[in-house]
Amino acid sequence: MCPSNNLYKNPKPCKHLADYKLKNGLCGYSLIQECFRTTPYGRTTLEISKLEIPRCSICSGCHGRLYMCLICSSVLCCLSPESNHALLHSQSQNGHEILVDIERAELYCFVCCDQVYDPDFDKAVMCKHIMGFSRNENEGVESELRLSKRRRLSFGMDLDSKNMKRLFFRRDQKSKSCFPLGLRGLNNLGNTCFMNSVLQVLLHAPPLRNYFLSDRHNREVCRKMSSDRLCLPCDIDLMFSAVFSGDRTPYSPAKFLYSWWQHSENFATYEQQDAHEFFISMLDRIHDKEGKSSLAIKDNGDCQCIAHRAFYGLLRSDVTCASCGFTSTTHDPCMDISLDLSTCNSSPKNLADKSSKPKESLGGCLDLFTRPEKLGSDQKLYCENCQEKQDALKQMSIKKLPLVLCFHIKRFEHSPTRKMSRKIDRHMQFPFSLDMKPYLASSIVRKRYGNRIFSFDSDESDISTEFEIFAVVTHSGMLESGHYVTYLRLRNQWYKCDDAWITEVDEEVVRASQCYLMYYVQKMLYHKSCEDVSCQPMSLRADTFVPIAGCC
Repeated sequence: MCPSNNLYKNPKPCKHLADYKLKNGLCGYSLIQECFRTTPYGRTTLEISKLEIPRCSICSGCHGRLYMCLICSSVLCCLSPESNHALLHSQSQNGHEILVDIERAELYCFVCCDQVYDPDFDKAVMCKHIMGFSRNENEGVESELRLSKRRRLSFGMDLDSKNMKRLFFRRDQKSKSCFPLGLRGLNNLGNTCFMNSVLQVLLHAPPLRNYFLSDRHNREVCRKMSSDRLCLPCDIDLMFSAVFSGDRTPYSPAKFLYSWWQHSENFATYEQQDAHEFFISMLDRIHDKEGKSSLAIKDNGDCQCIAHRAFYGLLRSDVTCASCGFTSTTHDPCMDISLDLSTCNSSPKNLADKSSKPKESLGGCLDLFTRPEKLGSDQKLYCENCQEKQDALKQMSIKKLPLVLCFHIKRFEHSPTRKMSRKIDRHMQFPFSLDMKPYLASSIVRKRYGNRIFSFDSDESDISTEFEIFAVVTHSGMLESGHYVTYLRLRNQWYKCDDAWITEVDEEVVRASQCYLMYYVQKMLYHKSCEDVSCQPMSLRADTFVPIAGCC
């Protein structure tokens, strides 16, 4: 890496955090490490006392957000900008600028008024995670941990050290079979489960995997040819190299997170984000970089960047005049298909019978998506044939299928009139194998006219319509605070990716999950990817990934 990119390795710490570490070293992290606790949703918190609720040292209140000073261990509250005892403490005490968010176990600088990231603090949290998990392992691991405790295991231990690898190898031995290459946990960097869940999908999407592991985006060449100091595809390429290196210890995507923040400033916060919004933002940022090349544009105008080649599809919208039957057709590009869950499969009979719960299914949602819909009085069509606005029917269908098909289930409802939001918790059934032929434009239009149309403009008969599921992103918990987990299907075996932890699960667990994002890949690519993914760790450069026609 060239000298000018030294600051590019990790987010640069603020001056006050650097001064704190220069004066006090890492002793503050060591003292609070025993207070770290992990919630069932995987979030790390700071538990000062098991018996008492933490209270502000100034007002004795327990409301608002609470912080603990790294220097004097005082607990301070922050109710509002007008009532901020944590800020008052940092201003009145010299050198007490860095505090720890008790609820989230994150560092916060009250001079910079922002969360700050420190790799050493990240190690302190992760070592506590590993010790807590290993405490529930078999007797051999328990004895090893007891010995480790007598040695005062600290966060200073490198996460890539032999001891850490041994703990994770013990965990992997409990699995029914060896894990495929590329299955590696991602550390939570502070409410980043939304990011980790989507990254696991992209890391195992066959088109993207083949593209980056075939060195189609070379970091060294990119840096020589581009003046951009921050390149998101370069960070993705680096992540692919790390994840597929054979190393099984959790990986911290801090460099990627920092780069994504620079490219998407509206998401630059430690607050929980929506996984679907992050997924779309990722594809947009990849397109912004990869789509600039003249080679990335086909003769027909289609972008050939890897984001579009993998996820690009085309929707058809037919608006038909209810008076004369004139139809206006438009085509809209899409990177995913958003499906309503609240009303699908809800027939009048089911709605009248309150005791019967409607059985949601992916097929029912797709039927609803492609069902003719009467437009409201404020959406009347200006009919070119009638020369006036008329009532109309709108029907959606799929003109072009992508290689990777993403379904977004609308589980979060927002009502601007009621000024409230809610989450739809209903379970939805979904198949592992899916045939999309009934939802293609050719099938929909033929069905509309009683199958009397035998020739169709740009017929999709040569397009593969059979898909296999390979990833499911789920959301558990409430609307305001929840947790994202990804289930990956590799070599016909399901794996649960919960931030740093990877476990093998049965398909019944996946079917019972609360799906939010579902990813299907064309059947040919799924079976090809099963052949390419090895169970044995190997050198990245020694592994040959043969580009698949139409894939990369």
